[in-house]
This record gives sequence, structure tokens and C-alpha cells, in this order.
Amino acid sequence: MIKLKVGVISDGKYGERAFENIKKYFEAEWILVPEIPPSVMLDEDLSLELPQCDLYLSYVRHPDIILELVALQKPLILGITPGLGLFQQANSINPKVLSPRTMCSLEQNTDIIEIDNFAEYIGKPIYEIDLNKDMKVLNALLLRSSPCGSSKAGADFMQGKELNKKNLQGFALSVCHECRAPRFGHTCDKEVSGIIHILAFIDCIDLEKTSTFDNELQEFIRNSNQEYKNKTEMIKL
Repeated sequence: MIKLKVGVISDGKYGERAFENIKKYFEAEWILVPEIPPSVMLDEDLSLELPQCDLYLSYVRHPDIILELVALQKPLILGITPGLGLFQQANSINPKVLSPRTMCSLEQNTDIIEIDNFAEYIGKPIYEIDLNKDMKVLNALLLRSSPCGSSKAGADFMQGKELNKKNLQGFALSVCHECRAPRFGHTCDKEVSGIIHILAFIDCIDLEKTSTFDNELQEFIRNSNQEYKNKTEMIKL
């Protein structure tokens, strides 16, 4: 297991479930900062004294506090970002800041070693799936989980079920039920999370088996890919 100390920073509303999940893989520290409504302008500079960590994961909502974290010049993942403009400002200050579309879309391709080491275990879900000839899921093993743990809820839902449109829709709903992202969030979004998990689940199935999917399932997968493309394009706007 990779030695990495991760500081999960929260203003008290988000991040608890991610912290519990991250502790299974890394040394982790829960860090609380002041809860200040994002609409409140701060008149004075903050002085944040954080425990030393190799990587920080922020669930903070106030832009000024986010920028204070950015200024520490440490590898930082923004689990919540109040808009593209703030991320661009943050990245110009600290190039080791990352703002994934959703926390369950994080992959090992950032060229930031601490974040890539983290993403080996936490991020875009990876499953190992055993299907029989009737397309029944005999086993769905989770190899990499989203931080909130919703990926496991999806795997548990699919155990023993036939791989079809109806059950994949139920799979996505079980993920969304456990997901901590808001509905129609500015960046992180429950609906996007559900689609990411569907596509990740399908991607882990042997190509020979996917070629035997019926027309309804093939169409559902095409529509899911298109919906993901549409939603992520909306996020960029």
C-alpha cells in the first residue's frame, strides 16, 4: 500500500463519508475550518494552520478559504469548486490544484504524483465483474471506489441480477442515493455520478460479452454515453 497522508478539509457540511472511506487506504486526518456562508465577504485575511499532509482534499465552500488553502502550495483536490473562474484562479496560484468534474471521475492521469497515488485507490470506480452466459452478474468486485463509497452500493445492488437496462437504471439510482453530491450541482452532480458509474461498470465487462448485448441494452449504453457528454459540456459553461 502506498504511504500517503491525506488531510480531508471540511467546513462541517461535506466530507465525513469520504474521510471514513479514505482511512481504509491511507493515513488520514480530519481538518475542520470555520463554516462561513459563501456569500459572506471576508474582511480580514485568514491564517490557516493545518497539520502537515502529503495531499489535501477540500470540501470547503467559501471561495476565500479555498484560496487560502491553494496558497499553501501543496497538492490539493477540490471536492467542491464554486465555478470554473475560481479554479482557474487557484490553478494559476498553485499548479498542483485539481478540480475533477466529479470526485468519482478522478483518474491516475494528472502527472501530480500525490494525486495519482491517491487515485490508485480512490476515484473513478473500477469493477471486476463475473457474468454467466445468461448475463447474470455472479459477482461484482469493487477495485476502486468513489470517495463517498457509493460505488460499493452499486456493486451490491447488481449482485445476482441480470445485466439489462432496468437493472442498470436501478444500479445508478442506488449510487445516486448514497452519493453526497448535490442534485444539479455546479460541478459535482448526482446525475453525472450515476452515469459515470454505469459506464464504468460496462467498461469492466469483457468485449466479447458486450458484443452479445441485446438492442435495448446497446441503445441504453449509447444514450448514457451521449448524456454524459451533454452533461459534462454543460458543466464547462
